[in-house]
Amino acid sequence: MTSAMAELTKRAQLLPEPELPDLAALISEGQRLAREVSIGRSAFQDHYDVASEAEYKRMRAAQGQVMLNAQIGFRDQGKTRRSCAEIYEALDKRGYRVDRFTMTLDRNMGYPSALRRDMPKGTGLILDEPEDWQALTRSAPVAPHFGDFMIGMPAGVENAMAALAAGATTIGNISHFYNYRMLYMDDEIERAATTVKAMALVVAAPVEAMLSSNNDDGFGPLFSDLACSLGLVMIEKHIVEGLLGGRHVSVFGNVIANPLNRMAYQRAIGRITDNPGPMIVGSTISYGTDDDANRAALANYLTFDIAAQQLGPTGHAMTPIPITEYERIPDTDEIIEVHVFANRLIEQSDKVLPLIDLEKVDAAAEKLVEGGRRFKDNTLRRFGEIGIDTDNPLELLLAIRRAGARRLERWFGPGEEDESTIGGRRPIVSGENMVGLEEGSRACLDAILPAARRAIRDHGFVACVATSDVHEYGKIMVEHILGGLDVDVVDGGVSVDPKCLAEAARDGEADFIALSTYNGIALSYLGALRAEMEGIGLDIPVFVGGRLNQIPEGSNTSLPVDVSGKLAESGAEVCHDVHEMLDRLVAMPSARDRAA
Repeated sequence: MTSAMAELTKRAQLLPEPELPDLAALISEGQRLAREVSIGRSAFQDHYDVASEAEYKRMRAAQGQVMLNAQIGFRDQGKTRRSCAEIYEALDKRGYRVDRFTMTLDRNMGYPSALRRDMPKGTGLILDEPEDWQALTRSAPVAPHFGDFMIGMPAGVENAMAALAAGATTIGNISHFYNYRMLYMDDEIERAATTVKAMALVVAAPVEAMLSSNNDDGFGPLFSDLACSLGLVMIEKHIVEGLLGGRHVSVFGNVIANPLNRMAYQRAIGRITDNPGPMIVGSTISYGTDDDANRAALANYLTFDIAAQQLGPTGHAMTPIPITEYERIPDTDEIIEVHVFANRLIEQSDKVLPLIDLEKVDAAAEKLVEGGRRFKDNTLRRFGEIGIDTDNPLELLLAIRRAGARRLERWFGPGEEDESTIGGRRPIVSGENMVGLEEGSRACLDAILPAARRAIRDHGFVACVATSDVHEYGKIMVEHILGGLDVDVVDGGVSVDPKCLAEAARDGEADFIALSTYNGIALSYLGALRAEMEGIGLDIPVFVGGRLNQIPEGSNTSLPVDVSGKLAESGAEVCHDVHEMLDRLVAMPSARDRAA
């Protein structure tokens, strides 16, 4: 046992409850609900005369075809349906095919339907009635995938039932259970029970349905070792297939930019499962504000994703991301344009295949598989030693969530222990997201002029750093940078309720709050935070950065608008990058300054 693993000594560190919900009852209830669902047929199933996406995927892979996925989901249902039809028809006229749509549901859909009206809304699609789901899956002969805010959410059971009734046969997203928190909802036990029940429901459905998990939308981006991400896939496979008897598939690609890593990870997935994968997502971490650079990144990741599928099909569909995605939700014409681009790359891909060194790719894939197996084995063995039932999906899911990505990697990662690294271990294959955050933080610190550095340090600031949603990369970077300037950091939390954030800042005697926000709730969240601060007599600056947009209340548009100006009018210190915040800190007095 490693010294890091020895930190976990007893079950109560992760599962202190004397009693948890009965597993057999949860599975039985899921199976009962599966019998009540009238499995629907989508336009896709009728058009291709298939029972499921998996059946279609196997057929297309056998034909040697590279498949494509489009991500779509505007707030307005009518616009989303029209867009689905327009994308399919435009590509069909050119002799191209889009094989599947990933429907981008709004975070509001994660709440039980009875609560949604009064809960925060982002920028995605909200389906109010079963008929809404069915109208969507009938809008075009393209396989529908409902991923975000489904399995793993408080509304997991009702959303899974609605998706199956509408003819969807790939349903996610297991990874959301680990690190997504819904604002104003804190019952982890109930959510875990709902997740198990929802998975049992999908497994028992009388159709070949796949339970999907986006590796890069859970703990994956927070691991410094890509082998840990693959190891968590193996644990999920143990839960879904070994314990529940279902079919598990993995989504990846958001935070893997290196072509070697993308190809190796795909081939590693192919070594551990025979189920046809959902999609490989475009490398969104490669995009920025420069459209020309984004086009280069698009061509780069698509070229190697296509080649990987041709050299070793896993059933994953490629997801070309429009170059505008970094700054706003892409519109229909931009989705069509990027899919035409992807199809033309496929047509030219035979020129690339002979240039790829598969031995090098497969060597990297084997390292990932071997490291992933060590992570899985270490986790299950140690959990079992301290009394966690590793044959109980409920206990496993709760233990993983409560441990968190950082501790899981430190305790069970396959690399050698090394406290100088982010994850506490030397990565087998470095995860690019955490490496990029570390490099970005260092570059930012290096760019600060000595006089500004001294001024910030001399103020003796205390900062409360938080996020309004699950996207904590900005929070991590800000914490690293402030720590490098000797600013004391109070952890305000991730997906933290405004009331809790205000209280954390007050109790930590913070001089300011640094808030990162992403999912289209910037203005409404700030309003709630300001009200909570006023209620407890807290008057400190709130720096806000991230994706500063929101769909206006009462608006007939489905696209979010920039709300930076309104945020500033509401008293926020709007920062489009961390340098803006640092510039203002130079001249801002701290509580210690004012007391002097």
